[in-house]
Amino acid sequence: MDYVLTAQVREQKGTKVRAEGALPAIVYGRGTKSVALSLSPAEFNKLYRAAGAATLIDLLLNGKNEGKVLVQEVQEEPVSGEIIHVDLRRIDMNKEMTATVELKFVGEAPVVKEQGGTLVMTVHSVDVKCLPKDLVSHIDVNLGLLKSYDVVLKVKDLVVPSGLTITKPYADDVVVKASRALTEEEIKAMEESNAQMDVSKIESAKPEKPAEGAEGAEGPAPSAKPGAEKAGADKAVAPAAAVKKP
Repeated sequence: MDYVLTAQVREQKGTKVRAEGALPAIVYGRGTKSVALSLSPAEFNKLYRAAGAATLIDLLLNGKNEGKVLVQEVQEEPVSGEIIHVDLRRIDMNKEMTATVELKFVGEAPVVKEQGGTLVMTVHSVDVKCLPKDLVSHIDVNLGLLKSYDVVLKVKDLVVPSGLTITKPYADDVVVKASRALTEEEIKAMEESNAQMDVSKIESAKPEKPAEGAEGAEGPAPSAKPGAEKAGADKAVAPAAAVKKP
C-alpha cells in the first residue's frame, strides 16, 4: 500500500504553528537542506497509525512530490501523549538504509495455553539495514513455536524477509520465552525471603552505639569558658615573673 503525506513549507516557529492548529515538522537527509514543514495533525495521526515508523511515505510538499521519506522521530507531549513535532528523513532509493522495525507477536503459545504461565517478551523492535525497496513495516514472531518452557526464541530465530539484515540487538539475545506460573509455596517462600532481606537491611543500617567513655563516643566535648585558656597561660607564667635575681 502506498502512503502519501501532504505538507506545506512553514516560516513560523513551532509554537505558533501549534497555536494555529497545525503540526510542525522538519524534513532532512539525502544531502539536501533541511526544510521546516507544517502538517495536518489529523492526517498525520491517521497515516502514522497505519504506516508506523518503518514504512516509506511519499511526501507531497506544496503540491509537488518530493520523493520517499521515513518518519525518523516523533515528539509527544509528556502528559497528554499528543504529537507535537515530527522529523522526516529523505530516502535515496538506490542506497542501503537503516531503520527500526517493530516485532509483531502472532499466534498463541501452546505451553501457556495448556499448562499456564506467562509470556516474557524482552525485545520489541530490531534495527535493520536494507535497500529501501526491501524495507518492511514489521517482523512476525510466531508464538506457536513455544511448545515447552525450555523453548526460547532468540533474535537469530526470527524469520527475516530477503534483503533485510538485523544489526541490533545481538543474535543470541532472547526475544520471547514462556515462564511457568509459580506455585503457592514458591510465592510464599519468595515473600518470606524478601521480608527477611528487608529486616536485615534495616538492622544493618542502625548505627552502633559506642561504649560509655570509649574514645570517639558520641556527645559534645566539654566547652571551655571564655578566657579560660588565656587565664591558664597567665597562671603558668606568673610564678616565673615573681622570682627575683639575687
